[in-house]
Amino acid sequence: MPDIDDATPAPATPDSPDGGSPRRGIKSFVVRAGRMGSGQVKALAELGPKFVLPFQAGQRLDTAAVFGREAPVVFEIGFGMGDATAKIAQTLADHDFIGCEVHEPGVGALLKHIEEKQLGNVRIFQHDAVEVLEQMIAPASLAGVHIYFPDPWHKKRHNKRRLIQPEFVAKLVQHIRPGGYLHCATDWEPYAQQMLEVLGAEALLENTAAGYAEKPSYRPLTKFENRGLKLGHGVWDLVFRRRPLV
Repeated sequence: MPDIDDATPAPATPDSPDGGSPRRGIKSFVVRAGRMGSGQVKALAELGPKFVLPFQAGQRLDTAAVFGREAPVVFEIGFGMGDATAKIAQTLADHDFIGCEVHEPGVGALLKHIEEKQLGNVRIFQHDAVEVLEQMIAPASLAGVHIYFPDPWHKKRHNKRRLIQPEFVAKLVQHIRPGGYLHCATDWEPYAQQMLEVLGAEALLENTAAGYAEKPSYRPLTKFENRGLKLGHGVWDLVFRRRPLV
């Protein structure tokens, strides 16, 4: 689950305070403990070498070589347990997907999906997405970026840890090609309002809707989201597009 972590890199839960640690810059995650199922352990061991890419600082990723074809590339930050990622990759088979997730059970779960659905268009970085973007993703190379249900950091004093901040968005948009898109979704309305404000203020982005967007057909409803909708909870999608070069 994507986030800003200004704490020391030790195991934590989403709601744990940082203990007053000094700010250490933008990160896309909070390290969490998690139990691995036997299927996830097996998937990591058997499929990890093929589908989990090594982080190599300063070395641009050759996506055509990685996927064996030229295709639009979508980058996902924090895919959780990978259910939505796998369904989208199956639906948009003409696109290639790179997902970043540091939570090992989630990596194992997505690897299981890859095997079960025979997905050749998904690769994984088990590494901080911010560093992957900065070090390995070429400028103006991504067709799209997905950020679904990032940690909302409900408490006001923790809002600064949210991922969608002007500094991060300004860096992120540099990696999206002109005409490419940024799709965010959240079930926390105050965060949705912040997203709308921050993305709307970025000069290189333009909103594809008059405010919040209709949920694109390619984004499936998660079990958690379905449960929330039945309880009357809202979900907000935002789809912005990188402006064409003048």
